[in-house]
Amino acid sequence: MLVGAAIGASVVAVIFAIILISPAAITKSEINTSDKSIPSVTQTAPAYSTNLSLIDIFEKSEPGVVRVNVQRTDQSNGTSGLGSGFVFDKKGDIITNAHVVKNAKNIVVTFLDGRSYNADLIGSDEFTDIAVIKVNADLTRLHPLSLGDSSSLKVGESIAAIGNPFGLSGSMTSGIVSQLGRLLPSGSGYSIPDVIQTDAAINPGNSGGPLLNMRGEIVGINTAIQSTTGEFTGVGFAVPSQTIAKIVPSLIQDGKYHHPWIGITGRDIEPDLAKVLKLNDAVGFLIVSVIDDSPAAKAGLHGSNETVQVDGLNYQIGGDIILSVDGKQVRKIDDILVHLQRAKSVGDEMVLEILRDGRTTNITITLEERPNGN
Repeated sequence: MLVGAAIGASVVAVIFAIILISPAAITKSEINTSDKSIPSVTQTAPAYSTNLSLIDIFEKSEPGVVRVNVQRTDQSNGTSGLGSGFVFDKKGDIITNAHVVKNAKNIVVTFLDGRSYNADLIGSDEFTDIAVIKVNADLTRLHPLSLGDSSSLKVGESIAAIGNPFGLSGSMTSGIVSQLGRLLPSGSGYSIPDVIQTDAAINPGNSGGPLLNMRGEIVGINTAIQSTTGEFTGVGFAVPSQTIAKIVPSLIQDGKYHHPWIGITGRDIEPDLAKVLKLNDAVGFLIVSVIDDSPAAKAGLHGSNETVQVDGLNYQIGGDIILSVDGKQVRKIDDILVHLQRAKSVGDEMVLEILRDGRTTNITITLEERPNGN
C-alpha cells in the first residue's frame, strides 16, 4: 500500500477524516514582492522576547480579522457559507482559504466592528488552499496584520487563533503548537507540506483565519481539522506563514501560483520494505511509477518494475530510491515536498541522489509546472 504522497497524483492516506473547515459545513446563514505595501516574513524577530498577553494579541489583531460570507454559484437555495480571513496590505487585499471562496458568486467581507464590503476574488491556489480577495473599502481604515516566521516555531510554543466558528464572529481560542511539518491532503490531488498542527480549538467557520504567535504575528492560516464528527477534537492544521509569503504575491500579481513538479508516485521506505530491498536503514523514497512526459521521465528516473510477495504482502520493487535532494537527506516524501515548496520554482534544476541497482548516482532534473487535476 502506498503510504507516501505522490509527487504527481496521489495523496497521503489518513486514519481519520481530514475536514477542510469550509462554508459547506455551516448550516446558518450567518455563519510584486518589491511592493512595499506587501508585508514580508519577519526573519530576525527573537523568539519569546516580546510576548504579549492574549488580551493584547486580540486587541492588536482584531481590526485586521474579517468574516467572509459567500454565495456560491452551485447553491440555488440562497444559503450562504462562511469563513474567516485577515487583512494583508493597505490596498485592500485579504487572505482566506481557497475552499472558502471556491465557486463564489458573491463575497461579502465584514470587519469585527460591523463594517461590511463586497469583495472580488483576485487569485486562488487550491494546492496550498490559499486565496486572495480584495475589498472596495476605505483603505485608510485597513489594518494589515504582520507575518511572522513560521520556521522559528517550536513544538509546545503557545499560539492563538481568531475567526468565526459556527458564525460566532471574532472568537479567539488558544493552545500550543502540537507538531510541525505535517503533510495535509488538500483535496486537489496533491498534498500541502510543512503544515502546523495545533490543539487550539478550530471549527467550521475558522477557515482562513489567522494563527498567531505570542507576539501577535501571523504564523499560519487555519485550514482544516482532523475529526470523526466534523467538529473540534483537539487536532487542527494551519498552512504556515512561509508558504503564505511565497504564494500570495503571485496571487495578487498573476491570480495564480506556478508550482514546481517532478512527476513521480511512490512510497516511503519503511522497515519491512527496507528488509525486502536489503537496505541497512529505513530512509528514502521509492519511486513506484514515473508519469509520462514529466520532468522525472525526461531525466530518466526509473519506476518499479517488479512485484514480490513476502509474508503474504505484495511489494513493488526495482524503482529508483531517492536518498537526497540538492544535498538534503530524504527520510520520507515530506522532505522532498518541503524542499520543493520552500526552495524551488518552475524552471529550476534539482539534483537527486538516487540508489539504483545497488549503486548511488546523481541525476539532475529541470522542474516544470505542476499540472491541474488529480
